Amino acid sequence: MSDAPTARPGDRPKEAAIPTLGSDESGTVVWHREHLRVRDHPAVAAAAADADHLLPVFVFDPSFYGDTGLACDARIGFLHDCLTDLNGQYRAVADAGLTLAHGDPTEVLGRFRDAGWEIVAAEVPTGRYGLERDRRAHAACSVSFVDGDGLVRGVNRPRDGWSDRVEAWLTDDQYTWDPDSVSVHAIDTDVTIERVEAAYGVEPAKSNVPEGGTTAARRKRAAFVDRIRAYPGNISAPADARGGTSGLSPYLKFGCLSVRQVYQYVVANAPACRGTDMFVSRLFWNKHYEQKLEDWPGWLDSAVNPVLEGFNADRRDEELIAAWKAGETGYPMVDASMRCLAETGWLNFRMRALCASFYYHLLQQPWQEGADWYHHHLVDSVASINYTQWQSQCGLVGKPTLRRYNPRKQVRDQDPEGAFVREWVPELEPLPDAYLDRPERTPLPVQAECGVAIGETYPHPIVDYDAARNEFEERYAAVRADAADALGRPDVADRASLSGGRDAATRIARKHGRDSDDAAEQSRLDAFGEE
Repeated sequence: MSDAPTARPGDRPKEAAIPTLGSDESGTVVWHREHLRVRDHPAVAAAAADADHLLPVFVFDPSFYGDTGLACDARIGFLHDCLTDLNGQYRAVADAGLTLAHGDPTEVLGRFRDAGWEIVAAEVPTGRYGLERDRRAHAACSVSFVDGDGLVRGVNRPRDGWSDRVEAWLTDDQYTWDPDSVSVHAIDTDVTIERVEAAYGVEPAKSNVPEGGTTAARRKRAAFVDRIRAYPGNISAPADARGGTSGLSPYLKFGCLSVRQVYQYVVANAPACRGTDMFVSRLFWNKHYEQKLEDWPGWLDSAVNPVLEGFNADRRDEELIAAWKAGETGYPMVDASMRCLAETGWLNFRMRALCASFYYHLLQQPWQEGADWYHHHLVDSVASINYTQWQSQCGLVGKPTLRRYNPRKQVRDQDPEGAFVREWVPELEPLPDAYLDRPERTPLPVQAECGVAIGETYPHPIVDYDAARNEFEERYAAVRADAADALGRPDVADRASLSGGRDAATRIARKHGRDSDDAAEQSRLDAFGEE
């Protein structure tokens, strides 16, 4: 944005003086948090329609920065790209850029309120801190949160007719506003991206992180449509997924484009094919997970099914968790995936599911810590998707089927030539393909010949696969019937948000609950699905 003065680490940029509005003037601050765009923005459109003056603001929140911050430096760097682009968007349409401030958002916004400004922001399901921050901002600063994201709020049964309403929203006209109808303002401040990065020592270390912003998002969108026919075949194998998936997830996370903008562009420009159908369905799923978190914020901290609350909690093992985070488990596909996550801030869905399943079903560790690790490192992490998917993959909903991933099978199926494993676990690079799924079984003469010493250059498996799998299955089977019974409760059924609603949950309770005919079969090992 503007040249920044030199700043020492620890410096805190000062906030700007806020102009006071006259009694006959109406002015509205648009508080940008994640909707980092000017088009199809419900709060911008609402402010422009009702006010004489519009002032877009972003507040750098200290809670997200530093060693104990809520986001990794790569996600912060991506955010900063988005802000630079947003500033350019406002200058392009109104010749006035984005105002930057720094500090506790409630304190910053309070200054605008005291100066006579109304404050609006786009309503969005958010995580622990964001939820509390927004509540404080509403209570202390009278911030008005404008919905318009296709979600249902303020009703007892939000899922009734939900899919039809979401489809209507996706196909409806986008929000528009006329920059000539409102005076757009910006305040010169000494708060700049450069000063904030210097003050907090922001030095993104991850590699292959894309450039943020709406301009880059549009390029990604157009390029993906050109290759969308190949999409179905490129989403599972991790070596193919980085270049084969859309690459739009971090842009949707920060709202550089709305889900609706992506949907309408794809429908209008993509060829009729299976890839288009699959991708469009995933945009519906994006809204589905947002609705889940909107319905029940407890997804982030509490098991959906109360019977499974605290499952694995008493088995927490610091060494097992540390090995999983570091990619030192002795299971090559897990290790490659976890190292890729830490280095790049991205991982394709199948590998995210694999590593979550390994953590919960084999290491048998409490799920929240694993989910929080993902949320910190993933540049594209959205609370509504990350935490609901963790609970689903772990089996905390309490459905009768449990989906587990076999890390050895995933090497054979998704990386048979070892390209991904060798890239991220270079100590295994000389190992013949035949042993990449189970390096510990490599004959000693082969180890000596290729210079790989299992137990020295690469660890033995930190848990025995068969023993850990069987132990978990026995433990889980002991509570499955009770968990099925719990799904019959309306409150649990509603938060679980099964595709068939309460009726589906009731059927599960009747068929698989403690008093059902199937209850005696719950402990059978073949009842657990494996991929």
